[in-house]
Amino acid sequence: MNLEELEQIAESVRQENAKFDHEVNVCMGTGCLSQHSDRLKEALAAEVAASGKQVLVRRTGCMGLCAAGPLVLVDPEEVLYQRCNAGNAREIVASLGGEPVAALQCDLREHFDQQVHVVLENSGHIDPERIEDYIARDGYLALVKVLAEMEPLDVIKEITESGLRGRGGGGYPTGLKWGTVAKAVGDIKYVICNGDEGDPGAFMDRSVLESDPQRVLEGMAIAAYAVGASKGYIYVRAEYPLAVQRLQACLRDARRRGLLGNNICNTPFSFDVEIRLGAGAFVCGEETALIASIEGKRGQPKPRPPYPAVSGLWGKPTLINNVETYANIAPILRMGARKFAELGTEKSKGTKVFALTGKITNTGLVEVPMGMKLRQIIEGIGGGVPGGHTFKAVQTGGPSGGCIPEELLDIEVSYESLIQVGSMMGSGGMIVMDDTSCMVNVARFFVEFCKTESCGKCIPCRAGTAQMYTLLTRICTGEGTMQDLDLLVDLCGTIRETSLCGLGMSAPNPVLSTLRYFKHEYIEHIVHKRCPAGVCNMGVAVAAGKAQEVLA
Repeated sequence: MNLEELEQIAESVRQENAKFDHEVNVCMGTGCLSQHSDRLKEALAAEVAASGKQVLVRRTGCMGLCAAGPLVLVDPEEVLYQRCNAGNAREIVASLGGEPVAALQCDLREHFDQQVHVVLENSGHIDPERIEDYIARDGYLALVKVLAEMEPLDVIKEITESGLRGRGGGGYPTGLKWGTVAKAVGDIKYVICNGDEGDPGAFMDRSVLESDPQRVLEGMAIAAYAVGASKGYIYVRAEYPLAVQRLQACLRDARRRGLLGNNICNTPFSFDVEIRLGAGAFVCGEETALIASIEGKRGQPKPRPPYPAVSGLWGKPTLINNVETYANIAPILRMGARKFAELGTEKSKGTKVFALTGKITNTGLVEVPMGMKLRQIIEGIGGGVPGGHTFKAVQTGGPSGGCIPEELLDIEVSYESLIQVGSMMGSGGMIVMDDTSCMVNVARFFVEFCKTESCGKCIPCRAGTAQMYTLLTRICTGEGTMQDLDLLVDLCGTIRETSLCGLGMSAPNPVLSTLRYFKHEYIEHIVHKRCPAGVCNMGVAVAAGKAQEVLA
């Protein structure tokens, strides 16, 4: 495969698509498939065949607006239909070339116009299992040009100058990590894609793998060339069967086209990728635990140093980035580092994909420039809190993050600003809570998650999260005391300072952030034996207390 052959494939697809007057793109990501969008696609194809119209009916991945699915996007008119079913197929096909179906039309301009798609640039426009569709939208152009025109150090320099930081949570500079692996000494090196997305409410990586998997493979191949690796692994949890199915199909196509395997693009560079399935352990999102799992061992973290960049998979230098990080690589090399760096803030470059969930009108995936204000994301793009309720807090960063109150919604979304207010970027989960949420109970929920997911290797995490959960349960049931609250704060500090890995170190974050901004709710539970949101079942403990007073 060379540049000329790549352009021939792209042109062939474009000529084939030009034969059609319309393209009807049907979302077949997990969310829409759960509402039978596969039946919708079949019905649309049948109606097109019966009508005699020149229409391409295409399966696509996630289009982002999951709350309104199943979605259908009609091109070239760019008409989006929402909440469709097989019964709507006839009227959709009949409307092609005329007036749109008003009852189905989705016109959320504010939701879409405020987004900037880099990772999601192919959203709703390609069949995720057709490599030709990806190539027709400049897919693999970056890889071919890199192999033909750039040295490995040139690639690392470009990624470094782009300012891209790891999108898995820590925000470590991507170019710096690549440079470290490139300099490491080893007869073999590995590239790993961390697709073990375990945060509650997070589905960014799953959607990218389902919707545009070739983009991730291209990013991994470029990374392997840059650091000198010849073998790659995609570690994805087994709960993502659709992502795994589409990845397997894409691996076969990439090998068939000579874009993976030996002597890629007729160069000395060889690289291939295998899929490794995880059993759903949250701790395997930590890179040393992930490596242990790939090696067939129990997924438990190890002390660092040595870091995986020097001694990782089977003791060899290993590069680990997450799905979204690799999905940024090809666009950066196509547009140039400088243009990418123009997006975002001084220290947080580019865009970020978020999964908006919870008490929010427009549940789904969004991609926005770094630096956009939280209020703009939640109220503008997300449509605000539904049902006449009021916003209370937003949890960013999953169980490792913190809860941000309404008075801080005007902060810019960046790695630094979120840490300053007691939260973190994380992988991109964003859970919105309204006035029906009890913040003490929210903290207990996330602590219970961390307690359950702790691998148990280190005592601070294993025992500490259990004790935090016990104290929070006492408070939620009306049995807590102010001494319990003091003990909870001390315990949070100890766990943060002494845990082995990021799971334990960050487990106290939901507690500390809710104490910082919603301490009055803790006081209400402890002193007045009352849950302001009416969520916690405090009746038994309060009744027992009153009985003791009567007996006294």
